[in-house]
Amino acid sequence: MGMMMRIGKPLSAAVLAIAAGAACTPLPSSHAGQAEAFDLIITGGTVFDGTGANGVQADVGIRGDRIVRISAEPLRRAGASEVIDATGMYVTPGFIDVHAHLDPILRIPDAESHLRQGVTTALGGPDGSSPWPIGEHLDSLDAIGIGFNVAYTVGHNTVRRTVMGLEDRLAAPAELDEMREMIARAIEEGAWGISTGLKYLPGAFADLDEVVALSEVVADFGGFYTSHLRDEALELMESVEETIEIGRRAGLPVVISHHKVVGRPMWGRSRESLEMVDRARAEGVDVRIDQYPYTATHTGISILVPEWSQAGGNDAFVERLEDPILYDSIFEAIVFNIRMDRGGDDLRRVQFSGVSWDPSLEGGTLYDWALREGMDPTPETGAELVIEAMRRGGARAIFHALDEGDVRRIMQHPQTMIASDGRLVRPGEGHPHPRWYGTFPRVLGHYTRDEGVLGWADAIHKMTGLPADLLQVADRGVLREGAFADLVVFDPDRVIDRSTFEDPHQYPVGIEHVLVNGVPTVVDGDFRDVRAGRTLRRGVDDWR
Repeated sequence: MGMMMRIGKPLSAAVLAIAAGAACTPLPSSHAGQAEAFDLIITGGTVFDGTGANGVQADVGIRGDRIVRISAEPLRRAGASEVIDATGMYVTPGFIDVHAHLDPILRIPDAESHLRQGVTTALGGPDGSSPWPIGEHLDSLDAIGIGFNVAYTVGHNTVRRTVMGLEDRLAAPAELDEMREMIARAIEEGAWGISTGLKYLPGAFADLDEVVALSEVVADFGGFYTSHLRDEALELMESVEETIEIGRRAGLPVVISHHKVVGRPMWGRSRESLEMVDRARAEGVDVRIDQYPYTATHTGISILVPEWSQAGGNDAFVERLEDPILYDSIFEAIVFNIRMDRGGDDLRRVQFSGVSWDPSLEGGTLYDWALREGMDPTPETGAELVIEAMRRGGARAIFHALDEGDVRRIMQHPQTMIASDGRLVRPGEGHPHPRWYGTFPRVLGHYTRDEGVLGWADAIHKMTGLPADLLQVADRGVLREGAFADLVVFDPDRVIDRSTFEDPHQYPVGIEHVLVNGVPTVVDGDFRDVRAGRTLRRGVDDWR
């Protein structure tokens, strides 16, 4: 482990050190040996710049919130207030999580669960849901101080719900105009693009023309589109094609959020979806992907319930259950989804993560609940219990319905960015998906070092330079002179996630130092609540 020498002023840059085996070639520098003053020097590490290039042995000098020197020759320690010895470690740009659920940030502003993974910047507002108004929310974050940098997309579901509620119909022209105005306002207040959750309400009620019309507003500002697809199981290919068509017609980059292949009948078909991405890109449509490195999804139990039955909200859903014909339709649809979709055809694959009305269910499965109630654990029993959960207000669940082969294949695609789809969390709160604690260290330790699915330079690029390119930023996601001092130093031999589906509340190991805007936030593996993050608004100079 690298040793930090505390000489006076606080540390002002982060170092990420990655495992052995990277190619290390001399880095030219015209500044070697100069007697310069630095707030911090990171010395002896293997530096990966985030572009996909191999690592090189170099020292990194930081002054204020910027990287001011990268030198193949040792920088003079006498010119530094503090020094991190990164010998044997990798130094990288801070990781950028382009799919993060930041809803609890006003309650958890320190963002420890993300920072301990090496994440220094996160993009919130995914899956069609975002704060509103975005400008006021960003002002609130500025007022309280935040642990890492945050940016936002504006959520289509949030906008549609504001204008139309949960009505299952197409938007009237006046309503579409109002939504367009809201999208424009959000972009002007600093949003980076638009997100949709076409599997969720009320986005599921929108047609392609509506989504294109709203995305065109974002395109006019130079933003991007990111989407939870309309379907990730039996209709995956049609949903990927819809996303490509939105990019084609609206003329903006599109991102397939947390790309996955749900349900046993579809396993292996990521080959086809990725071929669709490649063909679209060859035709000039800018299609990208983000992904988390697990074989389980996480969302509300309502994902198993047909969308039409939830129009108007949960009270309307419960009222529909009183109609025997509607009840039978809802019941059969849930049985189908348990067999063919996220249910994985096994009640043991549906694991509760958050149940406000009965926390004793958290961590257990639909199978466990059925046994507790003295019921046979069949898909039909599961449907009865899902309906009961919905009657009580719903629940959150982990769905073990993905295949490892698809996860690896998607991860290796050149346009795939690593993203957590994780929510800020404190230890002991519910029974969350382990991605909330371990996404980035899992890719580095398990998939890169142990399994060789990615090379070190490629893995780091997917966490840094590639997401920075989506955001069209020059000074984050890259380790170069003049860039912001968002940095990670990790031990390539030790870095790994520890959070599991059985015991999720565990921080990773091997992330030794994390700096946010030049301020040490993780030091020798210990977290500091220093709130060095910033709100990043599209068009503001210190971000672009």
